[in-house]
Amino acid sequence: MNRIDRLYALAEELRAAGPRGRTARQLAARFEVSVRTIERDLSALGQAGVPLATKQGRTGGYSVDRAMSLPPLNFTAREAMAVAVALSGSDQVLFARDSRTALQKIVAAMPKHALDEARTAAAKIRLLIRPTPDPDGDVAEQIWRAVRDNQVLRIFYTDGDGVETVRDVEPQHWVVGPKGSYLTAWCHLRREDRVFRMDRITKAERTPILPHRPQATGDLHVDGFETKLPAVALHPEDLFPTPT
Repeated sequence: MNRIDRLYALAEELRAAGPRGRTARQLAARFEVSVRTIERDLSALGQAGVPLATKQGRTGGYSVDRAMSLPPLNFTAREAMAVAVALSGSDQVLFARDSRTALQKIVAAMPKHALDEARTAAAKIRLLIRPTPDPDGDVAEQIWRAVRDNQVLRIFYTDGDGVETVRDVEPQHWVVGPKGSYLTAWCHLRREDRVFRMDRITKAERTPILPHRPQATGDLHVDGFETKLPAVALHPEDLFPTPT
């Protein structure tokens, strides 16, 4: 095992050990190196920002916060291909960069043979994508932060007739549809819930106004469409019944 691999394995060994930790002698035996080498490695981990803790006494040793790292994730070729297809089918401006970096992390963690298999299989897939108008990247980011943080926005909106209005809105949902992205919000100007096409919002600014309408919590109902909630994918435990 080279030193880089040993440093990573050492951090994971301490993370897995929990608050009990490991002594330098135990670690030296585990990695078949000298105690002095382990102490140098621990010093290097500390300098790299790994939150090491030491405990003195007969039961003392080294430990590390379990939350500081994750064990390596191993994707099969089919799993990697499924993620690539899903991300390629939704090239929304808000998540375009994050989608690329997420896929890069998956690719970087895969063994070469599995990656080659995934690339060969993905080359056999074709997606039919309907080109849709995207909002300006800076405007999209400002809108998303307001949706996320429940803050009132002032938007400059151009309707289908080319008429621009300035209105304060309380964002509710970022809606992704087959013809582009939309913002659902309570409009202070119209005094009702409205839907705004994202690509028609030319400017968006946060305001100091406090929201006073209840946030929409129910599902969206649009004729001819089914609503999917991405949040479900972040709770895989809900997909499996709890044994009784």
